[in-house]
Amino acid sequence: MTHKIVFLDCDTVAPYVTVRKPDFEHDWKDYGKTSVDKVVERLSGADIAVVNKVKITAEMLDQLPDLKLIAVAATGTDNFDLAACKKNGVTVSNIRNYAIHTVPELTFGLILALRRGIIGYREDVKNGEWKKSEQFCFFNHPINDLHGSKLGIIGEGSIGQSVATIAKVFGMQVMFAAHKGVQGLGPLYTPFDEVIETSDVIALHCPLMPATKGIVGMDEFRRMKRTALVINTARGGLIDDADLAQAITEGLIAGAGIDVVCSEPPENDNPMLKLLDRPNVIVTPHVAWASQEAMQILCDQLIDNIENFVAGSPSNIVG
Repeated sequence: MTHKIVFLDCDTVAPYVTVRKPDFEHDWKDYGKTSVDKVVERLSGADIAVVNKVKITAEMLDQLPDLKLIAVAATGTDNFDLAACKKNGVTVSNIRNYAIHTVPELTFGLILALRRGIIGYREDVKNGEWKKSEQFCFFNHPINDLHGSKLGIIGEGSIGQSVATIAKVFGMQVMFAAHKGVQGLGPLYTPFDEVIETSDVIALHCPLMPATKGIVGMDEFRRMKRTALVINTARGGLIDDADLAQAITEGLIAGAGIDVVCSEPPENDNPMLKLLDRPNVIVTPHVAWASQEAMQILCDQLIDNIENFVAGSPSNIVG
């Protein structure tokens, strides 16, 4: 049997990363990008779909009777109707634990840049402020140590744990937030409200699902320390972009470093794009996961998942 494999959005993998071909007879077709109206057409007759961010709905699945596996080239599966996949006999596999170094490293890159005022001082030097200062240094932006500060982590998975490990090396006090509205989760957790109210830095590392959508909103921002930083390298929907922009504009928090927004790429009227000139705001284009090393692990695991499924021993099954 020749398996038909279609990668709907292969441009989400950098061209310098090697994607090996599966070790069974197959026909592989790459599409750099796929719009919603092209999904069914391009997956017609395919039994394996490789997808990163393209949405696959129940209506689409009903028109794809040959489809047997969706191999997700990422960890998140919020762009798929998992209930419809199960109903239609479609297995979903994802990538796990590949980003335990790359995401935490960007997280701390953002934390350090904001906590130390690096962006502001770089811009000042570029604009000639140092030459005008008439002394060896100047103090246009606050600088704070990480040592002794409190880091609140929302999300206790492998990435959150890796962030905690780095934080402890810096001498930070780490708190894992209890799930919002849930009590009695055990000694690992600090009550959610306490994390919100006492953290110097809050970092989000949880998946996007109905229970976590908008998990940090205006109510939380109003209860944070005015000196707190908010870091999101997980999913944009965890924080509404308008709420975050309002919190920064009103001075409810000291700054934010985000790698994700609610709709990607952002629309022209995204409120966070209006704050990019501020030294306390850093926005990167969803690249926390994208170190060369992490992407190679992802691609190798992706093909492993496909080969294991065809061999009758599926791996990293979702749901």
